[in-house]
Amino acid sequence: MAEYEGVLLGMGNPLLDISAVVDEDFLKKYDVQLNNAILAEDKHLPMYDEMSSKFKVEYIAGGATQNSIRVAQWMLQIPGATSYMGCIGKDKYGEEMTKNSKSAGVNVHYYEDETAPTGTCAVCVVGGERSLIANLSAANCYKAEHLKRPENWALVEKAKYIYIAGFFLTVSPESIQLVAEHAAAANKVFTMNLSAPFICEFFKDAQEKALPYVDYVFGNETEARTFSKVHGWETDNVEEIAIKISQWPKASGTYKRITVITQGADPVVVAQDGKVSKYPVIFLPKEKLVDTNGAGDAFVGGFLSQLVKEKPIEECVRAGCYASNVIIQRSGCTYPEKPDFS
Repeated sequence: MAEYEGVLLGMGNPLLDISAVVDEDFLKKYDVQLNNAILAEDKHLPMYDEMSSKFKVEYIAGGATQNSIRVAQWMLQIPGATSYMGCIGKDKYGEEMTKNSKSAGVNVHYYEDETAPTGTCAVCVVGGERSLIANLSAANCYKAEHLKRPENWALVEKAKYIYIAGFFLTVSPESIQLVAEHAAAANKVFTMNLSAPFICEFFKDAQEKALPYVDYVFGNETEARTFSKVHGWETDNVEEIAIKISQWPKASGTYKRITVITQGADPVVVAQDGKVSKYPVIFLPKEKLVDTNGAGDAFVGGFLSQLVKEKPIEECVRAGCYASNVIIQRSGCTYPEKPDFS
């Protein structure tokens, strides 16, 4: 399987998820909305300790891109097929994350920051829905200098597919640009995620700068609608929005852009060539839902696991739906030892 070695590269914010089932009062106290993802402000900082003291918390290696890469790795079952870069602190969380990712078969090249602790993400779960509050800390310290080191740039050179969640736009747009331009010049497949409404709103310029390079855009319905609003498109129709995103001008003509929008329990929308296809997701009875944390990341991971094998788009979507179905029946972005996807 040497041809798959390092085929998929991810770059992003490695975060340790601190996950707990909380209550409405806790959400209210910290002004947190379900089904959202935000960066922590000062008012949120006490919540991490309060969660651990009040609720039963689990610590799970997370961060959107890292989740997707781990799921792709799990689906592929080929050690070292994936690699990942991001910044962690020199602390026990960072050590835990490294051990965790390596044992999952991902070739991680973390940049270790001497001054900041490993980033954390509070995952508040109510009724199976999740809300994410990320305290980036060390993840925010990633530098393009790390990427340019020969041993790290080698991962970029080796990869044929690259995935970066939109969250990384807040950290190192310079790194994204370097990798995006490389992908365009070398006819590689470059993929990104809208990631969160706040990215579409407050990091609009960085997102627009990256978009011409993106061959596959992933996102969910809320992010798509926010993207539409921000760009004055005056439509809430996810199918129309998906088409418009796919028609955004491209820097490289090798591939036509494809937009893939998930909608929770509703069908996945895929836009290409001005047309939309819809794919139903796997039905899950409410009582089997544990939490939606990592569902979107898992979808992307499953999708990419088949994309790197050059499978048709319906197979990629089917794998994405399979992976997210597995993940939402477990706490956080975790999975059984082996996939049973065929």
